Amino acid sequence: MKTINDILKLGDPRLYEICEPVLESELNQVPNWAQQLHEAMEDIRSVYGFGRGIAAPQLGIMKRMFYLNLDRPYIILNPELNNKSEDMFEVWDDCMSFPNLLVKVKRHQSLTLVFRDENWEQQEWEVSGAISELVQHEYDHLDGIVCTMRAIDQKSFRWKE
Repeated sequence: MKTINDILKLGDPRLYEICEPVLESELNQVPNWAQQLHEAMEDIRSVYGFGRGIAAPQLGIMKRMFYLNLDRPYIILNPELNNKSEDMFEVWDDCMSFPNLLVKVKRHQSLTLVFRDENWEQQEWEVSGAISELVQHEYDHLDGIVCTMRAIDQKSFRWKE
């Protein structure tokens, strides 16, 4: 059972590594990885009351995969972000790797998410607003980028009550 304690915390060097693609030959491992991500996210939700997505590297699984739980669970493998809008918006971002800290960042208003699902089928989603922000946040983790690195300025940090 994965919990909050298994989530890598800000400063862990693995959070700054670029992840390797998920290979089709690794598809049999994806359900186990997804279960671990689900368990850790549910623990965060129960303790901190937030969490719509978590990236594999946050549990030390150094693969290009993230897990979203929106209207239902989604497994996102080897994502690409295309057609990023020029329109940007500011948002106070939170992260399971530092759950009490909010960071003000700029994100693209909309984009196209291209990925493989758990059946290795190609998917394409047009996303905007809050879901666009979420996808960009999780995607950044796959490139070793945490939202503190995207802060608008030195005053873009806030502690959560």
